[in-house]
Amino acid sequence: MSVTEIQQLSQVEELRLMELLWEDLSRDEANLESPAWHEAALAETKRRVANGDEQLVDWEKAKATLRQRSA
Repeated sequence: MSVTEIQQLSQVEELRLMELLWEDLSRDEANLESPAWHEAALAETKRRVANGDEQLVDWEKAKATLRQRSA
C-alpha cells in the first residue's frame, strides 16, 4: 500500500488500518520494546488519574467516540 493510497482512505478507514497493523505488530509482545519516554508518560497519566485530573475511558468507547468525530 502506498502513501497515495493511504491518503485516499477516509479517517475511519485509516484508523481501522492502524488498528490492524498494531494488532499484527503486537502479536509477539516479547519482541516489542517501549521507548524510554513511555514509562514517564505512563507515570504522569497514573498521577493525573490518582489526582482526579483525568478520567479513564474504556478503549472500545474511546474508539467509538473517535470514529463518531471523524464521520
